[in-house]
Amino acid sequence: MDARVLDLFGSGNEPSSSRSQVVASNNGKPSGYGLASKKANAKANKKARARFSRSNFKPSNNTPYLPPEAEEGNIEYKLKLVNPTQYRFEHLATQMKWRLQEGKGEAVYQIGVEDNGMLVGLSEEDMRASLKTLHLLAKKVGADISVLRQSEVNEDSDGPRSIAEVLIRKVPDDQQFLDLRVAVLGNVDSGKSTLLGVLTQGELDNGRGRARLNLFRHLHEIQTGRTSSISFEILGFNSKGEVVNYSESRTAEEICESASKMITFIDLAGHHKYLKTTIFGLTSYCPDFAMLVVGANTGIAGTTREHLGLAMALKVPIFIVISKVDLCTRATVERTVRQLERVLKQPGCNKVPMVVANKDDAVTAAQQFAQSPNITPIFTLSSVSGESLDLLKVFFNIIPPLSNSKEQEELMQQLTEFQVDEIYTVPEVGTVVGGTLYSGICREGDDLVVGPTDAGHFHKLTIGSIQRNRSACRVLKAGQAATLALGVFDRTLLRKGMVMVSPEMDPTICWTFEAEVVLLFHSRTFHKGFQVTVHIGNVRQTAIVEAMYGKEALRTGEKAEVCFRFIKHPEYLKVGAKLLFREGVTKGIGHVTKLQPLTQYKPSQREEDGA
Repeated sequence: MDARVLDLFGSGNEPSSSRSQVVASNNGKPSGYGLASKKANAKANKKARARFSRSNFKPSNNTPYLPPEAEEGNIEYKLKLVNPTQYRFEHLATQMKWRLQEGKGEAVYQIGVEDNGMLVGLSEEDMRASLKTLHLLAKKVGADISVLRQSEVNEDSDGPRSIAEVLIRKVPDDQQFLDLRVAVLGNVDSGKSTLLGVLTQGELDNGRGRARLNLFRHLHEIQTGRTSSISFEILGFNSKGEVVNYSESRTAEEICESASKMITFIDLAGHHKYLKTTIFGLTSYCPDFAMLVVGANTGIAGTTREHLGLAMALKVPIFIVISKVDLCTRATVERTVRQLERVLKQPGCNKVPMVVANKDDAVTAAQQFAQSPNITPIFTLSSVSGESLDLLKVFFNIIPPLSNSKEQEELMQQLTEFQVDEIYTVPEVGTVVGGTLYSGICREGDDLVVGPTDAGHFHKLTIGSIQRNRSACRVLKAGQAATLALGVFDRTLLRKGMVMVSPEMDPTICWTFEAEVVLLFHSRTFHKGFQVTVHIGNVRQTAIVEAMYGKEALRTGEKAEVCFRFIKHPEYLKVGAKLLFREGVTKGIGHVTKLQPLTQYKPSQREEDGA
């Protein structure tokens, strides 16, 4: 990772005015509200076109081409679909099934476009006939279609010609709904919980935080208005792209039944005091995307830079929402937008900001965001007036999953591994654990082992029932988050950071491990004997630096191979896992390179006595 990203971290305690001051004009001329002026962004656009020439980046209006059609992926180009023969119709249906499989239940058809990407366009009559054929094809494969946008092509022809972009959605037969996880980041008081309350409850805020009350889990959160724990909220979309939330459904079960696509928001803490909780949410819950919320009235302040740096360090694609635009003048909002654009274009970030001003921008941003990791959409909205909220909903409706079906199938072929992130005791149910299934398949009644304990043992257990998004689920697949009921299993034997794995896995545990690390920020030197809090997936524990190879000490921006030793209990780790460590203002990232195994799987003393 580029060492210049360390500029995003800093100590986290400096005032925003000293670190986030930006020039409010470009050559003396302020850029327009919403989209930046062409002159100001001419160089950036030129670089972006060069960088993404091989991807599906949207060309300018003067370019009559899209990138050539790819054989893999969920995007299909069709010049026209007028009165196909029966044989051709069956072939097209098979092709649609393939594209849906590639997109995990979602596909995008570009009508009026040749395979080489030329925007030819169709007459009104041919377009109507092509959309009718597409509707019949979708009906045959059990999918629904919705036209995302339709635009005219500037070609010399007898009459007007247009192209259409169509979203096709079908929930796979072995799934209840499509699922995406979005981590919500941002400084304290930036409006994260309020925005989630408006999206999931369907009612605008009153300007005093009423919308966020349903999201808080603790009394002190309601009293202070500040999130200190991790909470989950859901927003659904049906097969036609319509929003399904609590405004029309009374329970989460009803939302799950009505929705074909589900966005799970992971609401994280913004205050620096709760940074360890925020890092745990990013490392443990494996979000597909991160939404950074920035207050238009405060700009880049407090932990905003740090949260941006954390998402980039963990390689989580990020988009930005500028909230509270109703409190500010247009000039203030413009200044905040330019401030963010300047930070995103820094060498450490190397992002291409894309301000979303209309529905067409929202559709384009959603498609390019997953394909081009450097694209960073920026939304400006208000949770009180509702301004531009519909653009964010369009974005969530269209945004595709990151992983493809082939990657998930490979993970499902592996042995079961479930990461324990939360532990509950539910009346009349017993012990319940929440977390993410990293690999394999988990079913009701499966026998697994959980550990490691302080002594390095694993305990046997049986899965009772499974719930996803608060609704019953019989089968859990790799990459999905859920809660598992363990019945009468003793809760005192469990802790966060444990794993539940197949007994056939012979899980390897260790006290000591080696990692290649980059020191992002430290006021002095990082040396042997230093104690840090280490985050690796769902593992969070204090470790001591046992040795440093090749160097006696590390300074900010330097890289080295370091040996760490846990001080409390052994952990289950994997080579190649991402690592993030911190202690006060000290921060660093890296990956695990070598494990020093303590022992292979051993039954606990209780299980041996029972045998």
